[in-house]
Amino acid sequence: MSDGWRWTYDPDHRHVAGGVPATVATEVERLAGQLVDLAELGVDLSDVGDGPRRGGLRRMDVSGGNFWFLAAPRLRLIVITRIIPPFDSL
Repeated sequence: MSDGWRWTYDPDHRHVAGGVPATVATEVERLAGQLVDLAELGVDLSDVGDGPRRGGLRRMDVSGGNFWFLAAPRLRLIVITRIIPPFDSL
């Protein structure tokens, strides 16, 4: 197993991205990959998106909606917990 940063859905893809338009889910996954790249470069993800300055869930805009993620530096993991698609997709 690699000791580099990675991302995952919590609890799983079906729970978080199920029913979300494929274009939105694809964009979330692309942005999650970019968050991994930033973390690998040493960027503190507590300043990315909206949320508390230290720890806690962060919110980022995506394709007219948003998604919530948690950066866990000790685990070198970014956890996607919720995707909210654009209103017209609900």
